Amino acid sequence: MKNSLLFIFSFLCTTTLFAQDKPAEDFRDDWADLRHYAAENKTLPAPAANEKRVVFLGSSIFEFWKTRMPEYFENNKNYIDRGISGQISPQLLIRFQQDVIALKPKAVIILAGSNDISGSTGHVTNESIMNNVRSMVELAQSHNIKPILCAYLPIYEYPWRKGYPAAEKIIALNKTIAAYAKQKKLVLLDYFTPLVDEKNGQRADLTLDGVHPNKQGYEIMAKVTDEAIKRALK
Repeated sequence: MKNSLLFIFSFLCTTTLFAQDKPAEDFRDDWADLRHYAAENKTLPAPAANEKRVVFLGSSIFEFWKTRMPEYFENNKNYIDRGISGQISPQLLIRFQQDVIALKPKAVIILAGSNDISGSTGHVTNESIMNNVRSMVELAQSHNIKPILCAYLPIYEYPWRKGYPAAEKIIALNKTIAAYAKQKKLVLLDYFTPLVDEKNGQRADLTLDGVHPNKQGYEIMAKVTDEAIKRALK
């Protein structure tokens, strides 16, 4: 009896230790963070017959919109926000199948490039960004989804990368995006012009940190976004 009790006690201790030592699930292979919206996508119903669903694909600018101006998405149930903070254009491209095409929208707004050029490795070029944007456009069009490209918000300086010529880089990227949109006859959603100040950064009254808009900034973005969607889906 004594030996049996000792065996049971040892087994329970070993099982407990094993459970405690079990490593957390490793998501290093999910570089694009596909799991971020996986559960939400599963619960999202198919669009109604006459619904003009629009997916917002981007990084923190779009993700923070839901918390800083939540009424925008609450009042526009056909607007689906799929922004993930910190993401670069190749991650958006990898997510395109799951977070755009599978949701069957009529249009997709693609806001990409700032996180690519604000990195410190120096390997990113406008051409590499545009290769990803072009691929997303081609994927959208092959599924009868209207792509809407964006002129990126003005940024004078990244708080995490002082001294980097952010304004110059953003302006150059926007010119490249605008030229491609014109060539392909795509709607260009201009977030730059209504938010810019005299230094080619964001107006101080419209931003929290020079990169991300405050609620007043998002209210301006909402107006030009609605206008661009209307043009794309006319």
